This record gives sequence, structure tokens and C-alpha cells, in this order.
Amino acid sequence: MKNIAFSALAMTAFASPALGAEVQIQASGPVVELSVNESISAKPDIATIGAGVTTEAATAVAAMRQNAGEMDKVIKRLKALGIKAEDIQTSGINLSPRYDYDQTAQRQIFRGYSASNRVSATLRKVAETGNVLDALVAAGATDLSGPDFSIDNDSAVKAKARQSAMQRAQAEAQQYARWAGYTGVRLLEVSESISAGRPMVMKSMDSAMEAMATPVEPGRVGTSVTLTVKYEMTR
Repeated sequence: MKNIAFSALAMTAFASPALGAEVQIQASGPVVELSVNESISAKPDIATIGAGVTTEAATAVAAMRQNAGEMDKVIKRLKALGIKAEDIQTSGINLSPRYDYDQTAQRQIFRGYSASNRVSATLRKVAETGNVLDALVAAGATDLSGPDFSIDNDSAVKAKARQSAMQRAQAEAQQYARWAGYTGVRLLEVSESISAGRPMVMKSMDSAMEAMATPVEPGRVGTSVTLTVKYEMTR
């Protein structure tokens, strides 16, 4: 998306971290303001998945104990698959009473307790994502989420997007200057916003159980950079 604004005179302030003062830049010519977005895609090298276990029992203590035993199996399987402890994190634990509605009595009937525990895991071998999901189901996981693909270090991707956005902004500002009867432009101000695109594919229990091996296609993920720039038109 591109937003364009012109003004006959612009005063732009820059904050100087070293001096803690503002530097005023006076523009004597018309100013063009552009908002330019560039997205660069790359192959992901990280997949984040979620795995959970839900158990039910007559008492809260029994529900939590059963859940702890089942979840321990899931965490041990993750570690056995080569996932480091620092890449495994508990994302939620829940204990709640269970009720059924008795149509005859027209009231809620207490049935026991439900306990759930979820962890998220970062996989650094993206190609193994499908096998890991299948292994977690075999270990006792009752629900899965993800995978959420991303790039571990996207500095180079961001730099490429910035460069492309800056080149586009300058070229477009030059065009506006020529159309307005000016010969060049002078950069006054740059601001940036960045967003990372991370496609997510949800896995259901049925698809994981029915297939011999769960297929997972990581595709590509993108980093989007939006630059807002101001140029003064010069002669």
C-alpha cells in the first residue's frame, strides 16, 4: 500500500541520541511523503508446535496425577527426538470441574474433574515436523496445534527488504519530482515498521491418526518492511 502527501513547506525534527537535542531541517521546496511496503520470503528453519494432554477423573487430585503421568510421556518423547529442554515450554495447565445437564431433573450434575496440560516445542529440523507430530500422538498427546513456521535469524531477510523498499521509495519520489517540474529529491525523514509472516496449519487428531506419516510442507515465510519516507523536491 502506498500513501502520498505533498506540502509546500515541511519542518522535520530528528532526535539525536548523543546530544539529546532536536535538529531542525528546513525544506524550502515541496515535500513528498511515501509509504512503501516490501516483502521478502525465505525458507523457514524453525517450526513451533503445541501438544497437550487432557485427562478426566472423579477427583481433582486423581485428574492431575493422571495428567502428570501422561504429560511426562509426551515431554520424554520430545526429548528422545532430540529436542532440547530449553526449546520445550509449558504453555498452559488447567483444572476444572465437569458437569452434565440432567434434562429430567433440570439441573447440572457434577461428574468429576478435567485436567489439561500443554507444551510448545521449537523444532530446529523442519523436515522432521510430521514425524514429531505422529510420535507425540503415539506418546499420548490428545491434541496438537501448529506448526508455526519462522526464520530463526531473519536479519539478512530484513536488510534485503529494507534495501528494496528504500530503492523503490527514492525512485518513486524522483518520479513525482520530475512530474512536478523538479530535477531531484533530498531525503528528509525515514520511519520503519516490520511484520513477520508466519503461516500456521492446524492439525486435527483424526488426520494424525489415520495417516501413516503426517505430511508437512513448510513452504516459505515472509518478512514485510514498511518505510515511510519524506523527500524534498529540489532543482
